[in-house]
Amino acid sequence: MKLTARGLRHSLLVRGPVDGPPVLLVHGNCSSGAFWEPLVRHLPAHWRIVAPDLRGYGETDTAAVDATRGLRDFADDLAALLDAEEVFPAGARPVVVGHSMGGGVAMQLLIDAPDRIAGLVLEAPLSPHGFGLGGAGAANPEFVERLAAGDRGADSPASPRTILRTYYVADPASLGADEEMLLDTVLSTAIAEGNYPGDAAAAEDWPGVAAGKHGVLNAMSPRWFDIADDLVAVPRKPKVTWVRGDGDQIVSDASLFDLANLGSLGVVPGWPGEELCPPQPMVAQTRAVLERYAAAGGSYEEVVYTGVGHSPHIERAEEFARLLRGVVDGTADGTADGAESGPGAAR
Repeated sequence: MKLTARGLRHSLLVRGPVDGPPVLLVHGNCSSGAFWEPLVRHLPAHWRIVAPDLRGYGETDTAAVDATRGLRDFADDLAALLDAEEVFPAGARPVVVGHSMGGGVAMQLLIDAPDRIAGLVLEAPLSPHGFGLGGAGAANPEFVERLAAGDRGADSPASPRTILRTYYVADPASLGADEEMLLDTVLSTAIAEGNYPGDAAAAEDWPGVAAGKHGVLNAMSPRWFDIADDLVAVPRKPKVTWVRGDGDQIVSDASLFDLANLGSLGVVPGWPGEELCPPQPMVAQTRAVLERYAAAGGSYEEVVYTGVGHSPHIERAEEFARLLRGVVDGTADGTADGAESGPGAAR
């Protein structure tokens, strides 16, 4: 489906009758709506499934991201799509599933439009306190160059295919016959100062770079994205289902994409030490915020898949589909409140 909202021509993967149980799938960085295909094929045909390409990804128009607003540009785009009756019927309240950066976008959407969401599933989400010391300045320049060139090789640790095989999943065999399609989604990323990775800013302190004001990596930076207090304070609190793999190397308490952690390992020189620049405990931060969310009247469940990396919906597609069916069934037709109270549950 193609439609115009907020002045942008959006591309959306859409399946199922318009009046079916509504589900909105929000992809992460360096991917697109098609990244959900391995999961969608396991979901009920009568559901209304919508997986948009975010701005600057897939076939949606490329438009600059104002990093000083955190991830709100993306969330505002999604809110506009919710208003389009060819996407969901008027008054529909979808279950929103966000992967990685898309988890941050989904959290921002809940904060800004709490009456529009029946349930929230966060898959390997960035921390509510942000992600990425150094912002765009910390991006691997070889990866950015190869991404811009549409490189499909596997001859370098920084090639998009190698990154897909090594970090998006724990077991590259789980990509299966979908590998080329999934690589297409990675390569659909718009490379520009206003998109990926963004503009670099100098900093006096280590690592010598800081988040700039434009682009995706800066928008996720703790400098501009720290929505923990706003998430806890949201007036209507749907249940949050937090799904992650215990082998995730991107979002973890020892992330290989965290310059402070890499500094502590001796990979990035000049690290000033734990006291001045501690590694970011992303999983612990998310758990602490969701505990606060539960204490404030919401609820959450933590689901951990053993031997799985950053993309459980690919590596454990059938199990993820069963989990999502339970969430959707628990919110009736997408118009019920969906809010629950009580302590968070981890398993």
